[in-house]
Amino acid sequence: MLAILSDIHANLAALEAVLEDARSRGCDKFICLGDVVGYNAEPEECCQLLMQHGIPNILGNHDSYITTGQNCTRSKVVASIIDDHRSRLSPESIAWLGRSSPYLRDGDVLMVHGGPEDPLDQYVREVDATIFPDGVNVLFVGHTHIQFSHRFGERLFCNPGSVGQPRDGDPRAAYAIWHDRNVSLHRVSYDIDRTISVMQDRGYEPFLARGLPIGAQINGRIDTILVR
Repeated sequence: MLAILSDIHANLAALEAVLEDARSRGCDKFICLGDVVGYNAEPEECCQLLMQHGIPNILGNHDSYITTGQNCTRSKVVASIIDDHRSRLSPESIAWLGRSSPYLRDGDVLMVHGGPEDPLDQYVREVDATIFPDGVNVLFVGHTHIQFSHRFGERLFCNPGSVGQPRDGDPRAAYAIWHDRNVSLHRVSYDIDRTISVMQDRGYEPFLARGLPIGAQINGRIDTILVR
C-alpha cells in the first residue's frame, strides 16, 4: 500500500500525524508530491524525517526556490519565508531536495506536483477528461492543497490534498492511499497549536498561521476543484 503525501510545507506535527496514520492502515511505501518546504517553520525537521524514512520527493515549486536560488516572484510573503528556510536548512537537506524527481511515471500512472502541462507549477483547479496525457489513465497532482478525486470512466484524477496547509475548508492533514488500482482519501487531526507555537517562537508573523485552524489560505480563502 502506497501513501501519497503532498504539500507538507514545513509542518512537522502534521507530517508526523500522517505518517503514523498511514502506517496504522498498512502503508509500507510512501511518496511526496512536492513542497516539503514553504509557509510553516520546520523545513529542516520535515526534510530529515522524510530522509530518515527513505521517502522520495517529486520537486515542488517551493522546493525549487531552495534548489535553484530563484525565489518566488508572485508573493513577497512567500519569498521572505523561503529566505528564512534557506537559513534553517542543512546542506544535506538542500542536496536531498535537489535530487527530487520532476515527475514519476509508472506505466499508465503519472505523479507530478503541478499538472501534466507544467509538472512544477500548474494549478489544476478544473478537471475534465482531456487532462490525461496520452497513455496516462491515473493522474496524481498536488499544488492546490485541495483533497479531491474523480473518475472519468476508467481514468482516475486525484489530488491527495495538503499535509501541512489544507485549503479546502478542513484543517486536518490530508493524504491518499493507492492500492490495487483504487484510491482512498484520508484526513488526520494534528496539534495545530504546536505548529503555530513553533512559528511564533521562530519569529513568524501571526497572520502567517491564521489559515491553519480553518483549512484556508493565509488570506482566509477556501478553494475547490471543479469538474467540467
